[in-house]
Amino acid sequence: MSTTPQWVMIGGEGPEMKNIIDAVEDKYRKGTGQNPEEDIEFQVLFNDFTNNGFNTLFQALPAGRRYYTAGVPGSFFGRVLPKQSFHIGVINYAFHFTSKIPKEITDRDSPLWNRDMHCTGFDEAVKKSYLDQYSADTTNLLDARAEELVPGGLMLLLGSGLRDGVKMSETAKGMVMDFIGASLNDLAQLHIYNFILNYTPLYFAEEGELRQIIKENGKFTIEAFEDIIHPYADAMRKAFELVEVKAREEFSRIQNSKPGMQYLIVLRKN
Repeated sequence: MSTTPQWVMIGGEGPEMKNIIDAVEDKYRKGTGQNPEEDIEFQVLFNDFTNNGFNTLFQALPAGRRYYTAGVPGSFFGRVLPKQSFHIGVINYAFHFTSKIPKEITDRDSPLWNRDMHCTGFDEAVKKSYLDQYSADTTNLLDARAEELVPGGLMLLLGSGLRDGVKMSETAKGMVMDFIGASLNDLAQLHIYNFILNYTPLYFAEEGELRQIIKENGKFTIEAFEDIIHPYADAMRKAFELVEVKAREEFSRIQNSKPGMQYLIVLRKN
């Protein structure tokens, strides 16, 4: 009799599930000596906001896939599924988002109003404001997933972060953000364009911060924490080569930038 593991995929595309399911089937085959295609059925639930295109996602699903699919709309900072309803969750490059910009950044009467922490305008008070918001949101996210996972279930977190002590403005990504921001500011100063800039609610946490948040939450045990190579690293390098033509003065600084961090965290529900 077959069993049906439930999966939840957050912030990812359908084709990415193939590698994960292949790994599970390979583990099952080696551990039991049985054919997983005869014994296991997979159901993958894709979660996203209601204003994002589920139809686009479903159209991108590969033909001949070995899993059943469904869409689950709603914010992943809260509950989106019944209790103990899935076995493995995957958050794919969405773990750095927050639910909103910290109120100190949006309050015109605040000394931190309209300050950004991602580029060279770094300020410890601004960082703390973003970190506090990120910690609260991530705690809510972990609490919700702990309710929805079966006992012993796994969470796979893939994302971008920072090594301890490294500022975003010291990484290549931060330098490019600086360069683009400075260019837009120059255009605005020349009254060529008028811009309304909206900050994206995100926070690239340091490794130590991630570990501390997960530890203090207490709902999961870190099974693995790996610094990995981004699957699109080659494409990113080619993009920087194209930028070099228009940003020669900045490119030498980018070449000497400090490395960021792409991580894979595996959590097991306690």
